[in-house]
This record gives sequence, structure tokens and C-alpha cells, in this order.
Amino acid sequence: MSDAAAPVSGGAIQAITMPKWGLAMEEGKVSAWMAEEGAAIESGEEILEIETTKITNVFESPIAGTLRRRVVAEGETVPVGALLGVAAGADTPDAEIEAFIADFQANFVVEAADTADAPEAEAITVAGRALSHLRMGPEDGGAIVLVHGFGGDLNGWLFNQPVLAETQRVYAMDLPGHGRAEKAVGGLDVAALAALLADYMAAVGTGPAHLVGHSMGGAVALKLALDNPDLVQRLTLLAPAGLGRELNVDYVRGFAEAERRKEIKSLLQQLFADPELVSRDMVNEVQKYKRLDGVNAALRTLADTLFPDGHQALVMKDRLESLAMPVQVIWGDEDSIVPPAHAEGLPANVRLQILEKIGHMPQMEAAGEVNRLIAEFGS
Repeated sequence: MSDAAAPVSGGAIQAITMPKWGLAMEEGKVSAWMAEEGAAIESGEEILEIETTKITNVFESPIAGTLRRRVVAEGETVPVGALLGVAAGADTPDAEIEAFIADFQANFVVEAADTADAPEAEAITVAGRALSHLRMGPEDGGAIVLVHGFGGDLNGWLFNQPVLAETQRVYAMDLPGHGRAEKAVGGLDVAALAALLADYMAAVGTGPAHLVGHSMGGAVALKLALDNPDLVQRLTLLAPAGLGRELNVDYVRGFAEAERRKEIKSLLQQLFADPELVSRDMVNEVQKYKRLDGVNAALRTLADTLFPDGHQALVMKDRLESLAMPVQVIWGDEDSIVPPAHAEGLPANVRLQILEKIGHMPQMEAAGEVNRLIAEFGS
């Protein structure tokens, strides 16, 4: 997840700094170092665990070299941009390393949060429905549309949207029943949600776009690609529904009913290969959402419609071969919500990426790798 952290160079010496994951992140705590001083590190190698108010996650080194100093100790909290460690050649004198650290610390200034220019989610009415969405990125160029899963919202892309938006327009929306969108969901199945997604894309002017759908949102994105292929340039499906009948219906039903913190935390932990990634703030935000009027009823209605009798109502795996646009499927091998086995036997026109030791939320648990796969697939 190092995409947001650019290395700062000083000759052969390079700084590893606290990344910015999401718009609201101002600081992070070093939970654990995964690389020892003196160890050779590669670009993309996991070297730290960092805890934020949103989630605890691994930090991938933005540079290659020898880790000469671990500047921040485990358990210490520092602001975004602060010096975490220093990499340099093994033959770089210690005196130069210490001078580099001293100079960095002497000149480091904590940047004030720029809330004035930070994009915020906005209300939007589409096909008579009150929705919410967030747009980031340049004014022109290609477009990416992010579609969340059951019980999620546009904030589930906080580690992805800012990174992808560095080069493209990126849109994320709240589907009905979720986030700040209306809670009236009667009559909404996958086909109706796909039609609403098409209406949303027309309303905001995405043009043909790279659709990225997670879980339930994957089924919605796939259905749109099948029904309106002219709207979809590329299709990325993350742990998608819609490729098989089975799913963890106990999770779905439990999430629709849960209200207490203990219940919510236990359910959220099922989404990750490492349950320790679930933060207090994540639990608080879900509990706040679950307390909104109509949320539980909306989730129950959607669950009954989309997953009747504990199975997925719509399976589209046999239609993937008909898609003309590039398609990729990304799945964590430890997904306990939608079986990774649904990725078996995909047609030759679908590129499959299985991520090891990752659960149902690859866009959070392996954000750096997912962001690379999405960006490379769109180039």
C-alpha cells in the first residue's frame, strides 16, 4: 500500500516516509517493523505494519536498497510525511546516514490538512433516486468507476481512489441502501442495480469507463458489461458475486441484523485474512451506519432479493466468454465470504489474479497490489 508515499532522495540515501492512505489520514502508528536494520529490501517488499484510524495494514517499501536505520520505533505515532527509515548502499558511511537524518528532521514540516480543496462526497439524484458519490482526478482523460459490495459504501475505496485519481478521473458511488444513499431498495435486483449504474454514468458523464466492482458490486458491474458493453472499456472484478451460487450467507444475514459493537467487529473480521486489521474506527463507522433509519430493513430486503435461500440468485459465469472488452478477476485465496473456487474454470479471455494470504477485501488488505493491477490493466 505504498502508492501514496514517494521516496525522497539524497544522493545514494533515500528516505522512507509515512504514507498518506486516504484523504483523512493525518498520522499513523508503527505497529511493527518487518525488516531489520542492515537487511536488503526490494521495492514493493512489506517492511512495516502501520495502524491508522481506518485500518492497520502493511506498508510496501517504495525503494530498493539496504535498510540502514529504523528511525521510528514500534508503537510510535508520527504525522504523514515523517521519516520512518533510511535506505542506502551498504557502503554508505554511518556519518552520512546520521547527517541525512538530522537534516531531514530539522527541515520537516507537518503539512496542515487542506480541507478547502479536498474533494467531498456529494448528493446526486439519478433516475429519481437519492444517491451519493465522490469524484476525484483530472478534468479529462479516462474514467474509472468503483462499485462497492453488500454493506459497503464509497469510503471502502479510500486506499484506491486517491491513488488511481493521480492519472484518471475516478468515480465512487453509494448504491441504494448503503452509505448516504436512500434506503428504499424494493425491487432492486442485480439487473436493476446495473441499470441504475448505467444511469449514474450518464448523469455524471463518465463516458465508456473502466468498471471496478467488488463482491456484490462485481456482479452489478458484470451485469452492466453484459447488458451495455458500449459503456465498459475494461472490467475488473474483485472477489465478485455472480460467478457461482454459494456464498457465506451467515455473514450476509448477520451483517444485516448486527447492531452491537461486538457483533459488528466479529463480522468485519471475517472480511480479512488478518482479523487484527479491523480498527476501532472501522467498527464505529459501521455501527453509526447501522443506526440510520431504514438501514437494517434495506439490507434484509437486498439480501432476500440477491441471495434467496442462502444462494446467489444470478450466476453469469457462462457469459463471461461473450465479453469483448478486457476482463480481469482479482481474488484473495483466503476469502471466507465468496468462495475463491468460483474463479476456477474461467474462460481464456479473463485474466485471473489470486492474491495469497488475502481475504474478501483485497482493495484494502492488498491495496498496493490491487492499485497496480487496476492501473496496469487500464494502460
